[in-house]
Amino acid sequence: MGIISDLCAEVALPRMIRVRQLFDPEHIPAGGIPQAVAAQLSRPELGDPVKPGKRYAITCGSRGVANIALITKAIADFVKARGAFPFVVPAMGSHGGANAEGQRALIAAYGVTEEFLGCPVLSSMETVEIGTSEKGPGGRVYGVRIDRNAAEADGIIVAGRIKPHTDFHGPYESGIMKMMAIGLGKREGADICHQNGFGSMAEMVPLFGRTIIKHAPVILGFGILENAYGRTCKFAALRADEIEAAEPALLEEARRHLPLILFERTDVLVVDRIGKDISGDGMDPNVTGASSCSPWVTGGIKANRTAVLDLTEETHGTALGIGAAHTITRRLFNKIDYEATYVNAVTSRGIDFVRIPCILENDREAVQLALRTCIGRDPARPRIIRIADSLHTETIYISEAMAEEAKANERLRLLGESEDWPFDKDGNLW
Repeated sequence: MGIISDLCAEVALPRMIRVRQLFDPEHIPAGGIPQAVAAQLSRPELGDPVKPGKRYAITCGSRGVANIALITKAIADFVKARGAFPFVVPAMGSHGGANAEGQRALIAAYGVTEEFLGCPVLSSMETVEIGTSEKGPGGRVYGVRIDRNAAEADGIIVAGRIKPHTDFHGPYESGIMKMMAIGLGKREGADICHQNGFGSMAEMVPLFGRTIIKHAPVILGFGILENAYGRTCKFAALRADEIEAAEPALLEEARRHLPLILFERTDVLVVDRIGKDISGDGMDPNVTGASSCSPWVTGGIKANRTAVLDLTEETHGTALGIGAAHTITRRLFNKIDYEATYVNAVTSRGIDFVRIPCILENDREAVQLALRTCIGRDPARPRIIRIADSLHTETIYISEAMAEEAKANERLRLLGESEDWPFDKDGNLW
């Protein structure tokens, strides 16, 4: 890599300024989570769907949902308080390496364990067909499958975060309908739902969701919303017959809470880390604008080049999303678990998400090569934005050329003077 290192060394990186982005701070404090969950589930209009002596499955997904262990335990406690028997089902399609132990390990990393919950966690990849859908794309009908343990329960409480999806847009994106169609579907069900590609997912998700509501013992949906700081801000408990009508409005509410980057464009976007715990795509294109799935996803900042520096520990080597980057580091490349990464890409038909970008020896060179290859940039005033990840954008860094623009935006606050990049002796950020 000698010549590449030489070419990178010719690129002077601008000094950067730390900036705070201001979003709506309203949220539910962690200490109030159990009471807030119980209050939603106890609303009189929900009736009394939990019966003494019955077994109830509670879904838990693979994303880094704030307070997920507390929320899941509170739902389980609600079920137990009514004399029933809860258990938790990892509901995450093909994530966790598409195996039972991998999915159990994923939610355990979030604190969702039998010891904490006080109830069993039943992790299995075995599914059963619970019915066939109405006619979908191409006039076809589909066999709809869900987790066997959930299907054999007396009732299912479908809990999941509602937010804009990374790869398609429609009335139902990430949320309760998708948790049923993809999460409860495990690898087999998710594979069937994805078979027409992301261009059809806005139709397939509600098609499968309606089938599951009709044929499986779903008793409640429990929607979780987060604010732009990644904090829990709202719960919405819904009867099974309310989910289809109520979820689109909750999705639009969630869309207003996206942790957007409050600039229109940049030459280079530097993302410190990506991972499945951050976003289904590793980094959310609704925020970063970097997607391998266009034209079904638009939005986010317009970045000429995107440099990604590392993977989160919680993603366990799954590197879905690197295909949307232009440069990555050798450190990131060496962490990739190809089996886990590819099974997720194959199931979703998203093999573009796992294409390997240019691999650079360290953070500095990854940023320098991204900047060097930008088209149409002003060499004297390069625009660079650095974020920790697409879920945490409260504090970001911008290059000096963007300072006046930031000062003119009432939702931005400069937090100090410009400073050099904090590279260590090996060219990595610390």
